[in-house]
Amino acid sequence: MTVWDDLVGQEPAVAVLQRAVNGAAARMRGETGTATNGMTHAWLITGPPGSGRSNAGRAFAAALQCPDQGCGDCAVCRTAMSGSHPDVSLIRTELLSIRVSEIRELVRRAAMSPTQGGWQVMVVEDADRLTEQAADALLKSIEEPAPRTVWVLCAPTVEDVVPTIRSRCRLLVLRTPPVAAIAEMLATKGGVEPELAGFAARAAQGHIGRARALARDQEVRDRRNKVLEVPFELRDIGACLNLAQQLVDAAKAESKVSAAKVDERERAELEQALGMGTKGAKPRETAAALKELEDQQKARAKRWERDVLDRSLVDLMALYRDVLVLQTGAGTELINAELHRNIEQLAQRTTPEQTIRRIDALSACREAIEGNVAPLLALEAMTIALFEG
Repeated sequence: MTVWDDLVGQEPAVAVLQRAVNGAAARMRGETGTATNGMTHAWLITGPPGSGRSNAGRAFAAALQCPDQGCGDCAVCRTAMSGSHPDVSLIRTELLSIRVSEIRELVRRAAMSPTQGGWQVMVVEDADRLTEQAADALLKSIEEPAPRTVWVLCAPTVEDVVPTIRSRCRLLVLRTPPVAAIAEMLATKGGVEPELAGFAARAAQGHIGRARALARDQEVRDRRNKVLEVPFELRDIGACLNLAQQLVDAAKAESKVSAAKVDERERAELEQALGMGTKGAKPRETAAALKELEDQQKARAKRWERDVLDRSLVDLMALYRDVLVLQTGAGTELINAELHRNIEQLAQRTTPEQTIRRIDALSACREAIEGNVAPLLALEAMTIALFEG
């Protein structure tokens, strides 16, 4: 077992990071020249959702701190991977953006010397969500880093990071993990039956976290099946509007369930920290803090709802992709092989041009929701476009 084990199907990227870790170790020993060429002070790790960007950042941070360069078993590796190592800072957000105050605190820590390990490693898992002010605050630290500081930024694509920052980072691109590699991981490490592992790997389209959820949870599979019924129920305009509402309601319900436990725990922790219920509590200060927490939780719920909707739209795009495969005789494997008969019927009664227009409608809906268009309006336009072709 090593820190790299969770990077499924990313052997080329792992090799690059391992060379960098070797270069960092050589630099710590006082060596110069080609021995340290693999290492640099700032990295930008990109890749499609679920490819393991965050895992790569954490594994790299752990390997830089580990005496054995990422054994995965020692206390250093475990604390670094979990974010509890004093010289590893992990920042991610469940909100719509990373605020400038968070980055300023990270920059302050980046200027400090490492306390235990050889490096101060700052991992920003959602670099694509930096606000303009946060990016400006980060730029100075990346331009003039402390001698023992390493920045690791993660984003879906290089274009998601502002040019002034990405130009100062070494780019590492992760690929979409192969279906076979994900299925093998689910079967060998997760104990999933091979047939179910194969289905989950195909349906997840390279998203490892999604594959795990599909393999382990029948409710997740049921929700996906419900989404994939949409194209076959678009009989008239009324059905289009009803199905759009159902997709929104399902997304709200799922995100609400996910948020409920987290919200409750966060509120309890804040109330305890503020001393609520004790004589020392100040009502005005506690009310302001609770209001700020509620605002953050509402923003997070909005993001989670968007994420659920986007996942549904990606599943629908995969179904129409399968339709197009049959219409064009491409001969590639269907993502939704279990729905082959229904997909074949849809392929026979429509044309490839209509299918492409429907895929475009789904893509436009994703962009509209990301651009803050009301989800119900975007989905109504999308379902009508799917019906009319």
